[in-house]
Amino acid sequence: MTPTKANNFQNQEETAYFGYRRVPAGEKGRLVRKHFTTVAARYDLMNTLLSLGLHHLWKRTAVKMLGLKPGDRVLDVCGGTGDLALLAARIVGRAGRVLIYDINRAMLAAGRPKVARSPLAGSILYLQGDAERLSCADNIFDAAMVGFGIRNLTRPDAGFREMHRVLKPGGRLMCLEFSQPTWAWFRWLYDLYSFYFMPLAGRIVAGSSQAYTYLPESIRLFAKPGELSALLEDLGFSQVRYRRLINGIAAVHVGVKS
Repeated sequence: MTPTKANNFQNQEETAYFGYRRVPAGEKGRLVRKHFTTVAARYDLMNTLLSLGLHHLWKRTAVKMLGLKPGDRVLDVCGGTGDLALLAARIVGRAGRVLIYDINRAMLAAGRPKVARSPLAGSILYLQGDAERLSCADNIFDAAMVGFGIRNLTRPDAGFREMHRVLKPGGRLMCLEFSQPTWAWFRWLYDLYSFYFMPLAGRIVAGSSQAYTYLPESIRLFAKPGELSALLEDLGFSQVRYRRLINGIAAVHVGVKS
């Protein structure tokens, strides 16, 4: 049985969810880093396999909703292997900059060859660090984005608060994250796929069924789109809106720093 979901964004000093497991809050970061180190080498392949290639469409849609312009400075939080950063770089061009910010060195390393092949690789920079404590000055980015990463933070609210801090007034936020289908029958099929096929594929392709057991569990415990919108507004973002993708398998939220 799925545990009762408490306030996902409450700052809990003692424990946090890692999948359905309650762990000491200080341990979650270590477990998440271990998880992504395990899957880094096959991360892009598994994304394409498990989403049937749809993650590329979702990411293009999300970056388009961010409304980037040539010359913009963009922060890609939990940027991993750089898919969103590459899409953003195509828009901001050589006059702009995209900073990939991620805590996991293995994920950054896995994406570097892909970024290096791009003619806009010179516009993409890297910084390893904690998304809940960004090593960036206040008010310096035109846009910040996070794709499929915010639910992995121990305190997602702290991550959003930091993105708000580093954005310029009027700067734009985009969050692309997994959610749950709105149709009951589709949600049942999605659960069947998530809890049985994903771990099996993870074991065969990535060598870890546990890593792909954590994935659907973390999705089920994450906030629904309306809850996430309310949080962003509470943190000082305005014009918050969201768009469900494929009946809610994923959702894109955007907002503006007031």
